[in-house]
Amino acid sequence: MKAKTNGIELYYEVHGREGAPWLVFSHSLACSVRMWDAQITAFRDRYRVLVFDTRGHGQSAAPAGAYTLEQMADDVKGLLEHLGVQRAHFVGLSMGGMIGQTFALTYPGVFQSLTLADTTSRYPAEAAGVWAERIKTAQTRGMQPLVEPTLARWFTEPFRNAKPELVARIAAQIAATPVPGYVGCCHAIPKIDLTARLKEIRCPILVIVGEQDAGTPVAMAREIRDNAPGAQLVVLPNTAHLSNIEQPEGFDRALGELLARAK
Repeated sequence: MKAKTNGIELYYEVHGREGAPWLVFSHSLACSVRMWDAQITAFRDRYRVLVFDTRGHGQSAAPAGAYTLEQMADDVKGLLEHLGVQRAHFVGLSMGGMIGQTFALTYPGVFQSLTLADTTSRYPAEAAGVWAERIKTAQTRGMQPLVEPTLARWFTEPFRNAKPELVARIAAQIAATPVPGYVGCCHAIPKIDLTARLKEIRCPILVIVGEQDAGTPVAMAREIRDNAPGAQLVVLPNTAHLSNIEQPEGFDRALGELLARAK
């Protein structure tokens, strides 16, 4: 389904039990709602699960120009209003976690809990060059050259070797990401700088990170935990960036325990 929100069309899906608490998932850069298929299956019996394609991704609109995290948080707010959602649990991985932090600070009181997976609350200044290089590659050569290096960061080598079909599905999502959407989000991501404000978030916070996540390493997860009073940190062993896919059992267990506490 699609909803007009914040001036664009967003694609979304709703799964699960009518009348159950809302559980919203926000995906990584260069992915789509399909990144969350295992979690949809795991949680739809107990929750009303909402997944959506972030602007510039999947079946959502991909306007040209630089995006901002504030703009993407406003997209989510418009989608929740469209569906009549007043309170929800929110799970964001990587870029999705950045959107979640921004939303929680902009619209306090909406989130019943906030799960921040394989993400960061700030990037060092030197990271800007990495994002500029990715923008240049996408604009001049398209998405295909970004597929293999991205997969190498997102999954451990043993997982890539053991689950080639699953990795191929993620590769297809990366390749299919519209260049304007990828570029727009790459402008937004390195500008995040919310560490000092994490203490303002009042809902329960869970931080999940893959032990071998090179893109948003354990140190970044610890920084979020240390600056968000009461936040809990779960480090998943033998796991890289897309921890919900590489270790769904551990991811879902940690999320389920938070949801049980945050009713």
